[in-house]
Amino acid sequence: MILKPQQRRRKTAAILRISSPATISHYISIFFGEMLRRYFFEFKSSTLLHRVRIASLFFISFVFSYVLLHSALDSCQIRLPEYLVSSTDMLSSSLSFNSLSERADSSLETVLKEASMNDRTVILTTLNEAWANPENSILDLFLASFRFSQETNRLLNHLVIIALDQNAFATCKRVHTHCFSLSSEGVDFSQEAYFMTPDYLKMMWRRVDFLRSVLEMGYNFLFTDADVMWFRDPFPHFYSDADFQIACDHYSGNSTDVETNIPNGGFSFVRSNIRSIEFYKYWYSSRVIYPDMHDQDVLNRIKFDSILTDINLKLRFLDTTYFGGFCEPSKDLNKVCTMHANCCVGLENKVHDLRIMLQDWNNFMALPHSMRSETNFTWRDPKNCSLALRRHLDLSEDVTSGETIS
Repeated sequence: MILKPQQRRRKTAAILRISSPATISHYISIFFGEMLRRYFFEFKSSTLLHRVRIASLFFISFVFSYVLLHSALDSCQIRLPEYLVSSTDMLSSSLSFNSLSERADSSLETVLKEASMNDRTVILTTLNEAWANPENSILDLFLASFRFSQETNRLLNHLVIIALDQNAFATCKRVHTHCFSLSSEGVDFSQEAYFMTPDYLKMMWRRVDFLRSVLEMGYNFLFTDADVMWFRDPFPHFYSDADFQIACDHYSGNSTDVETNIPNGGFSFVRSNIRSIEFYKYWYSSRVIYPDMHDQDVLNRIKFDSILTDINLKLRFLDTTYFGGFCEPSKDLNKVCTMHANCCVGLENKVHDLRIMLQDWNNFMALPHSMRSETNFTWRDPKNCSLALRRHLDLSEDVTSGETIS
């Protein structure tokens, strides 16, 4: 039976007076079922134009009825069931679909999985806006060292850049495949964080906590600061039995020497297991005991703690012959894998001296192969970094002999 106009008005008024969400759903089903029935059984025209008009009329009636009903329910303080709201709010769903998809695609698990090697190993670095700035781009130098060095270009497929702010993330997406946005509420990591300032300390400890989460997800990682230049594949020079191995500002000549080796947190290879996860938790919690120290100086303190023995952590220090830096350069360019702009203060100073380092490497690689092993070719001494470091040490009363500068 087709309802007469007067009957339809009475039924609509009844819907607006009721207060039960279940009853509302029932009557909405009746309302739209009636309209569908009218569409399929009353309008028999075979012309396409007529059907388009009817479809348009149906859609307009649907939207108008929904808005009218929604307003009436709001005025009566009646809440529709969630399943009904989500099924009828088609416009907002369509607008949010792309953003939801982008969030899912950029999840940490997705990025790590896409970048990982067969043994679930990834290479990680962090980046903020200051270090991504095209005018003084540490990032450009970092990526260039991969692309023009022996055996390292392919490793870019396994590099994940962890962006600490949205501008750094946008830059990463333009120049690299694997990017992840790591936000920290209430902290702005976009600007250059000067050594030992509160923002610098927050950034360093945020990094330690993030790396712990990567281990808990079951991924091994090689963490590298973006001011580390890559010249050869480092993986053949890692210890196969170590849980945690780290580069040094000073290397004593013994990879197990806890007393003398001075670690640098800017380059480390860590295997995911219970021991390494517990170690990272302990390292991060130790910031409370040493509130005014950064991560690598705290590491230099806790490396003596008995908990490392209790959890049976296998710790190794990496030889500066292969993993050097401005603090202690690798003297043999036929063996060097990486060089770090450590013992240097200031972004512009790092960029200036890293450019010189890359020039030295290119000059070395331009030599005939037979001459590379015979020559005493080595790095030029850092210019701006040495001056900046001396100024910093003269002005700083807080720097002690046991502390290092990255």
